[in-house]
Amino acid sequence: MIGKLDLQLEERQSRLALDTATILRWTSIALMVTVWLSSAIFGLYILAFYAGAFYTGELEQWNGVLPRLYEPDSPLATTSIGLHFAAGGLILALGFIQLISSVRQRAPGLHRWVGRVYVSAALLAGLGGFIFIVVKGTIGGTPMNIGFGLYGLLMLVAGVQTWRYARKRRLEVHRAWAIRLFALAIGSWLYRMDYGFWLLLTGGLGHRRTFDGPFDIVMAFFFYLPNLLVAETFIRAHRFDAHPVFRLTAAAMMAAAIGFLLIGTYYFTRFYWGPAILARLLG
Repeated sequence: MIGKLDLQLEERQSRLALDTATILRWTSIALMVTVWLSSAIFGLYILAFYAGAFYTGELEQWNGVLPRLYEPDSPLATTSIGLHFAAGGLILALGFIQLISSVRQRAPGLHRWVGRVYVSAALLAGLGGFIFIVVKGTIGGTPMNIGFGLYGLLMLVAGVQTWRYARKRRLEVHRAWAIRLFALAIGSWLYRMDYGFWLLLTGGLGHRRTFDGPFDIVMAFFFYLPNLLVAETFIRAHRFDAHPVFRLTAAAMMAAAIGFLLIGTYYFTRFYWGPAILARLLG
């Protein structure tokens, strides 16, 4: 009798583990698709707005989004931030490809070459932003300099670790660092989205045009931390020994992130990113 009960309990636990793994898998796929679509649109916006302004010689347009981003007497700062934008747009477009398991399995050569471009672009984006901060500094002053500097440093570390563990053929660790790198790479996209929601919901409480208000200071250090939290949850929930409750918690967190991103993507695409892309294409 006891043996039969034990067997039934094991069967229930196996079914629960299988069900939660299935829920997590589909939630993860939905999150990755949502992130890729939204970040790809934002990547196109970055390339259309910033690279487009560079191509047409209208760099002063950059200041319409962030004041003092372009100043004619700071060529090194302009070049470094331009590199940051161009490389950032590239990694936003390529990041999702690297996370598709079928691409890794069926086209390993493509995965490796895209990975080299992706990691190189991430390193250049981090380096470009870091040089800009050292040479010129951000509009928000010391707090933003430190916060964004840490962000750039984390990008560099994640890029190096992703490449290093790929070279060592420690593929599980490599994949974990690649996910962290992607989470950091989309930080500038979510930074703008967070600001958009905050301005919409609070009218800009704690924000100043000089980006040195209380909310601005918090955001300078906080904007990439939720990304890393979701990334770590994603990594740990997909381990074979993850507890079913943790998998369900991770799936719920990802579902909430999907809702946030869908609302934000619709809002920004309709009122900001979409018009800027169309203006560049039609102009």
